[in-house]
Amino acid sequence: MKNIADKLFWVVLILLGLYMLYNKGIILANFESVNSKVAYEMIEQNDGNLTVLDVRTVDEFKKDGHLVDAKLIPLQLLGKNLNMLDKSKKILVYCRSGSRSVSASRILSDAGFTVVNMSGGIIDWKAEKLPIK
Repeated sequence: MKNIADKLFWVVLILLGLYMLYNKGIILANFESVNSKVAYEMIEQNDGNLTVLDVRTVDEFKKDGHLVDAKLIPLQLLGKNLNMLDKSKKILVYCRSGSRSVSASRILSDAGFTVVNMSGGIIDWKAEKLPIK
């Protein structure tokens, strides 16, 4: 019986690890991820073909600041508001820490958008002392 419990423990542990990797967009991601410095360069070089999308809550957007020219569509409202985005533009998605933006990136990618996820979210952006509004 102990042998079965040991095997079950390892199976659960492996599945949990795979879930975490999937949730962070490390495996099975149908979109690109970049760090905050690369995202900043993308924004600086924007020639009008990039939309910066914040998927945090309205409260987070107002209280914690946001990236310049970011469009706010909270994650829970994204699926119903895809028409607010232009499919001809690349979408740079961010959130607080990088988890919600992975979910948003999957939704957008599945809907036919070209998506780039900013891993680490605004937490990493601020840690790099990049500008916020």
